[in-house]
Amino acid sequence: MADQRDLLVKEVDEELRREQLLKLWEQYGIYAIAAALLIVVGVGGVKYYQYRNILAAEAAGARFAGATHGVTEAKAADARKELEAIAASGPAGYASLARLRLAAASVASGKTTEAATEFEAIAKDATVDQVLRDYAQLQAAMLRLDTANWTDMQNRLNDLAAEQSSWRYSARELLGLAALKAGKTDEARREFERLMGDRATPQGVAERARVMMGMLAQAELAGSVPGKTTEPEAKVEGTAKTQQTDGKKAKQP
Repeated sequence: MADQRDLLVKEVDEELRREQLLKLWEQYGIYAIAAALLIVVGVGGVKYYQYRNILAAEAAGARFAGATHGVTEAKAADARKELEAIAASGPAGYASLARLRLAAASVASGKTTEAATEFEAIAKDATVDQVLRDYAQLQAAMLRLDTANWTDMQNRLNDLAAEQSSWRYSARELLGLAALKAGKTDEARREFERLMGDRATPQGVAERARVMMGMLAQAELAGSVPGKTTEPEAKVEGTAKTQQTDGKKAKQP
């Protein structure tokens, strides 16, 4: 008898739940359907957006490759126009690379001041990837080495020389060169010794640091002050140009 009552109670409960669900569906069913449709449309829209971005990136990549190759050939003017178009309206990544390539082309053309300004504009652009911004800052500092004072070079390079920076070795080398050019031998020695003492320093950078340390030692034995004599200045300038060439080989935009 008790089992029959329990069974009856369960049936009543189930019927009540059905009635409640029907009432909820009648009241809110249309909203549930609309929400489901919105989810489907939203997912489809995201997938379509991603697909369009992939197509745009592929197209920009092909344009960038062609323009970069053309810069070194007879069609340099046409290639530059193509790079300028990518920089103006291409996907963010390729636009940044196009701007870097345009600045590098200015360097190759001997337009040092113009190139430095272009690199500085990239370094200050918050929409550009941080690694590329730091690279642009380093390139601008290289180009300003002959004209910037010691304080300016420190402001440009101190953050790049920090341990977390991807460009710390090149930045430290450039700091050493700037210090040497300014006649600050202690600061120059500290930077070159730091490069020589770090096993992770790239071989080319470490070798140039040893050369500069040898130059410092010779200058001290001769009683001259590096940065204020003609020969050391020439060596500093030559080393800076070597560093810039190595930088282009290491990361060609």
